[in-house]
Amino acid sequence: MFKALLCGAVVAACAVPALAAPAAAPVFSWIITPDEDACHTDIELMGKSNTPILISLVSDGQRVVLRFTKDEMPNRAFLPIDIDRKPYSNLLTRLEDPKVATMTLSDDTLAALRKGGTLLIAWLQDEPVTASLAGSEQGLADLKTCGAQVSAQYKAQLAAKEEARQRTEADARAKQLADAQLAVVRAQKAAADAEAEKAAQEARRQQAEADALRQQQASADAERQRQAEQAQREQAYRQRYYPSRQSYPPTGYYQPYPDDY
Repeated sequence: MFKALLCGAVVAACAVPALAAPAAAPVFSWIITPDEDACHTDIELMGKSNTPILISLVSDGQRVVLRFTKDEMPNRAFLPIDIDRKPYSNLLTRLEDPKVATMTLSDDTLAALRKGGTLLIAWLQDEPVTASLAGSEQGLADLKTCGAQVSAQYKAQLAAKEEARQRTEADARAKQLADAQLAVVRAQKAAADAEAEKAAQEARRQQAEADALRQQQASADAERQRQAEQAQREQAYRQRYYPSRQSYPPTGYYQPYPDDY
């Protein structure tokens, strides 16, 4: 159906003078509405059936696109729009929503829109639809000015968000690095403390062994001293109560005199 409509649109664009004149083109005010990253203005087109069809001109300050809705659109197409009965072809691209598409308007098309009096689109509906372009020169200028300001603000917000994101990530990386370094320091300190405790325990063990050895030696010395003192007391007791007697040679014992006698 849309292929047939495309063919019919080309024929209709070339044969506009022969078409029955559509209903009087509605006059609209160029009301500019800011969006998130661009501005738009709505245009109401009318056909013989007097059924209004809305399209939008959208600008980010650098380009102007025509946005509209339609069933059964191709992914891409090169279609004309008529300005004062002269066709200007532009590239149509379908968006994620299969019923919404945009047409990027060329410089020639924009120049014709600024100076034109009537816009006609033959392929948007089953019949040609048209709208008045009165006030389009100022309206398009305001649209691009609004789009440039909104786009600049949007880009600044994105840049601020990106900067904040990068700063947050940098802070997180710095904190992670600091935490890792702190963990290393704590691990090193724990290892040093463990080693110091181990050395202290070894020193205490050695000290305990030395103290035990000294205690043992002192006990042994004390025991020897006690035994020596006991022996001295016993010797003194014997000498006091059992004095030693003169010893003589036994009877019959012969002791030769020295030779010099």
